[in-house]
Amino acid sequence: MLLRQATRDDTAEIWRVRYAVTENRLTPGRISDAELHTYLEDYGRGWVVELAPAPDLKIAGFSIGDARDGHIWAMFVDPPLHGHGYGRQLHDVMVDWLFSLGHARLDLGTQPDSRAEAFYRRAGWQQTGDGVDAWGDRSFELKREDWNLHA
Repeated sequence: MLLRQATRDDTAEIWRVRYAVTENRLTPGRISDAELHTYLEDYGRGWVVELAPAPDLKIAGFSIGDARDGHIWAMFVDPPLHGHGYGRQLHDVMVDWLFSLGHARLDLGTQPDSRAEAFYRRAGWQQTGDGVDAWGDRSFELKREDWNLHA
């Protein structure tokens, strides 16, 4: 297992994992390869958990964050690989990196009453507001001081 920075060469595996999830589903075509690459290369950074070396590359999961505003844009683990700690590794490296950029607060959105929501709550994220956004996601934030206490 290798935790490493994501590159555009990971695009196919990132999409494979993203479309495999059963919660927080994404409609194919809603996000383009170009938009994904922009988040990986221009707006922020991503990480992947790689299970096997190339050419039989298999990614267990990925996370992508926006350096401009501290938004976690995506974090997903291949459903058959839930429960192995990959999500926590991806989460922690992303949160540490975003806070190292000087952000005092991070944010994300996730499907209400999902496994992801429970995961983020256990990691110290706090719900913001009572409703959901236009995509049906519940908003959460993590403040630097809360992460320092929780980590």
